[in-house]
Amino acid sequence: MQIHPLITKTKDLAALCERLAQHEFVCVDTEFMRENTYYPMLCLVQLGNEEEAAAIDPLADGLDLTPMLELLTNNEDVLKVFHAGGQDVEIIYNLTGKTPHPIFDTQIAMMAVSQSEQIGYANLVESWLGKTIDKGARFTDWSRRPLTERQIEYAIGDVTYLAKIFPRILKKLIKTDRGHWLNAEMDKLADPANYANDLDLAWHRIRSPGRNPQVLGRLKALAAWRETEAQGKDIPRGRIIRDETLADLASHPPKRQEDLAKVRGLSNAWKDNDIGKRLMRVLANAEPLDEDEMPEKPKRGAPLGKEGALVADLLKLLLKIRSREIDVAARLLTRSDELEALAAGVRKLEVLDGWRYEVFGKDALDLVEGKLAFAVEKGRLKMTHIDDVPAPVVEAAGE
Repeated sequence: MQIHPLITKTKDLAALCERLAQHEFVCVDTEFMRENTYYPMLCLVQLGNEEEAAAIDPLADGLDLTPMLELLTNNEDVLKVFHAGGQDVEIIYNLTGKTPHPIFDTQIAMMAVSQSEQIGYANLVESWLGKTIDKGARFTDWSRRPLTERQIEYAIGDVTYLAKIFPRILKKLIKTDRGHWLNAEMDKLADPANYANDLDLAWHRIRSPGRNPQVLGRLKALAAWRETEAQGKDIPRGRIIRDETLADLASHPPKRQEDLAKVRGLSNAWKDNDIGKRLMRVLANAEPLDEDEMPEKPKRGAPLGKEGALVADLLKLLLKIRSREIDVAARLLTRSDELEALAAGVRKLEVLDGWRYEVFGKDALDLVEGKLAFAVEKGRLKMTHIDDVPAPVVEAAGE
């Protein structure tokens, strides 16, 4: 594989992207800093395939990223391969208003071919290539220039290894006929709605304090205001007010600005500074949350009770057994809240639809309906359908 020098010129980037566009896939990774700014600060981009790889310096004077962004967001013929790519996709969306497409994430794909739920990149490389990654450069300051050779080598390794691993994962997915299991998961990753910064939806990031329309209305108004303040100052939203403090203000709004000094998480200065005045205006003008904006109630049937809780525990045990049997991450099949809803009588669930039903849901439903039992065979716990268990032979008395 050819490793290019650090790209700092637009013509070199354009030439690289033109070559990469001729192949079926391109591996993508980014290095960024987000500790001190509202939006992540893009510091380095790595691109590569099975033939070549390069790091691109987006902080280089005069470098136009358009050829790269066109490749990632407008070229439907090239598959974009990431590992745990949510933050990388967010950065690309922030730059373009679009997400990479089509997209493939090896961390998600590993859930379909192993029991790994959130495998890290170092462990991925170790398991597929038997190589150990030097993590020393991982937490360096990627915004400082010049970058060291060690930093660049570490960064490019993220795509050179991925270019070797991706075809192997793909081959296993094809062999096991599990590729279609991942379609919805990849679509979620590429959905622009996940990255759009809608001020009216900012409150969804915060754990809702109950279902009181007045409280949630204040939370919505406060969350939108915090986003505007953070954007204007270009600092992380948590530097304005932390989530738990925002939720507390929504639940127990102070009557006067001087009361802000008593709120846990706010300094004494809030009692008479300008940002405190703005916060009080937001609270005063907040409207109750509309009915159509209220969060959905959790999917529940009848209250579980002791027996229902035991059934839910059996379903979770069944999930562990099945995920081990077919070597798939349990989280890809279903979640604990779905199993509890199933035990409570809910039947409109993802686990009872499509491939999940065929692989796990049907047996889970049989267990709830008394058609499935557990048995121990050769020291291992397994599932047994009641109809498959031979009836015991009873000898007549006196024979």
